[in-house]
Amino acid sequence: MVTRADVARLAGVSTAVVSYVVNDGPRPVAADTAARVREAIEMLGYRPNASARALKLGTTGVLGLVVPDSSNPFYAELALEVERSATRRGLALLVASSNSDLELESRLIQDLASRQVDGLLVSAISGPPRITAGASRIPVPLTYLDAQLPVEGVSTVSSDGEAGARMLVQHLLRVHGHSTVALLMGTASTGWVDGRELGWQRTLREHGAPDAPLERAPFSRKGGYEGGLRLLRGRGRPAAVFASSDLQAIGLLRAAHELGIAVPGELAVVAYDGTEESEYCWPPLTCARQRIADIAEAAVNAVLDGRAPTHRVFDVDLLIRRSCGCTGEEPGELRTRRARPRDRIGPPPT
Repeated sequence: MVTRADVARLAGVSTAVVSYVVNDGPRPVAADTAARVREAIEMLGYRPNASARALKLGTTGVLGLVVPDSSNPFYAELALEVERSATRRGLALLVASSNSDLELESRLIQDLASRQVDGLLVSAISGPPRITAGASRIPVPLTYLDAQLPVEGVSTVSSDGEAGARMLVQHLLRVHGHSTVALLMGTASTGWVDGRELGWQRTLREHGAPDAPLERAPFSRKGGYEGGLRLLRGRGRPAAVFASSDLQAIGLLRAAHELGIAVPGELAVVAYDGTEESEYCWPPLTCARQRIADIAEAAVNAVLDGRAPTHRVFDVDLLIRRSCGCTGEEPGELRTRRARPRDRIGPPPT
């Protein structure tokens, strides 16, 4: 193994100078000397010992991310944006999937913490009491994503699911004249009050719309397909459906196709998430798009800044496409409602 001493001998400098060049300080090195050191590093193929450097600096240069399902396009896109944010700071990222299992989620958090990562980001399937209790036992900074409400003692970052649901349901009621909207809602063990379901309920009530079917199914293509079959085969088949995720909506589109129900001619479909898949299915989905890059950046900032816990909520963008019945010159994004993020600090609203 090539050592720092080998580099120093070839470059004709001390090992301390090699360290200053590799670590960009703490002392300056003359340009000619630094160039000689870098040439020696390249010739010898020297690689600094990351473990030794971490021990010396008290950091590992690594963040951990736990998501419920790494195969879900939303979490894949989230992991990519977190990785980009970490890379800009010179950090690496370890990603683990809990498979929506509470016990596995807990073990993964403990395992990553034991590896002394510089911070943990967790897309929570746990409820607030479990998060609060768990956070007190984690010896590294912790930030939770997808947290619908503030959690005492923990920084949280999320999208405004209720606002996204409101925009979609209002679009179907006001623009397309539907009398009511059914909901295909995901199932999870979160313990959270899901904003998407609240937004759907409250918007229907505010518009005096009659009760509509609610079908619960997993956040997956299969879940959307099977839940869609139950919705569309039932009595009083809905003319409009809000799916709580893109994957569910794509499964619902297949169910409608198999049953010979035209979308959007006989059935309007809208969805929450706005992943890339929503644009490339057919018809492309009208959706409430989460601002994934902004969420990732805010989460990494929160886990690294060491300040008092905050609850940051990002509004969503309304993307109008063909699945709701709208048409236009462009088959993709036709109209976007831009929104600004806001910080919410303190106890949950009553």
